Amino acid sequence: MKVLVSGSTGLVGAEVVSGLARNGHPIIRLVRARSSAEDSSVFWDPAGGMLDAASLEGLDGVVHLAGENVSTGRWTQEKKARIRDSRVKGTRLLCEALARLARPPKVAVCASAIGFYGSRGDEVVQEASTSGSGFLAEVCKDWEAATQPAVERGIRVVNLRIGVVLSPLGGALSKMLFPFRMGMGGVIGNGRQWLSWIDLEDLAEAVRHVLTAEAVWGPVNAVSPNPATNREFTKTLGRVLSRPTVFPMPSFAARLAFGEMADELLLSSTRVEPRRLIESGFEFRHPTLEGSLRHQLDKPMGH
Repeated sequence: MKVLVSGSTGLVGAEVVSGLARNGHPIIRLVRARSSAEDSSVFWDPAGGMLDAASLEGLDGVVHLAGENVSTGRWTQEKKARIRDSRVKGTRLLCEALARLARPPKVAVCASAIGFYGSRGDEVVQEASTSGSGFLAEVCKDWEAATQPAVERGIRVVNLRIGVVLSPLGGALSKMLFPFRMGMGGVIGNGRQWLSWIDLEDLAEAVRHVLTAEAVWGPVNAVSPNPATNREFTKTLGRVLSRPTVFPMPSFAARLAFGEMADELLLSSTRVEPRRLIESGFEFRHPTLEGSLRHQLDKPMGH
């Protein structure tokens, strides 16, 4: 399949691209720098609403992952506008361009996030569950709605609701490693909040799976079947790193340090089930938290 990938230099994008390339799929990158727009890439400016639609003819599939990083820097009004616009405007621009093609691709896999569900305590949510409240839930709702032009054109659109991606190269785990390795890790808040995670390798495989699984469309939760509470996550990471985890961060300290981001990312509880992935025959390579952490951090059992 000839596949267009946006966000190809990000943590997830780089893993997806290498997986697709290994399997012989030609990759076209959607890039924001004109200088790097060579044969195998297409230039776009999502903020400026620029995309040369004609260069998208002849694609078989699209993997759309681009979006402002939510976990860096404080959530100022400007940052929140970038988080929102990079996802909603970029997705709408791309999907409108795909809808205008003479021969549109058969499938578009568009990133979304489990933030869609908001903070739900101990409730188990799956794809049919309602959306939650809060900034990220609103962004995710609009982000998914922005794929509508592609849906109406008859493209099979998958909205991949991605959980916390485990990799030492970026995201939440990379930020935790320093304090945990120093023995300064600990439970955040009351530790009862649920964290729905996925191994980076499994996420890249899930993208490839839904690209070719023709019966799969609409929202798909990209999370491990084994979510963990913050307390379980803390204990497991400490065990894998052979470090104590006795320095809790109370909720007020998290809010002081991270502002609004603390409530939406660190203290939020989302217990998500990957029902549609499992029903479609997907098999996780790293379904357990300890197995995934040992895999990602290269810490085999007994070491």
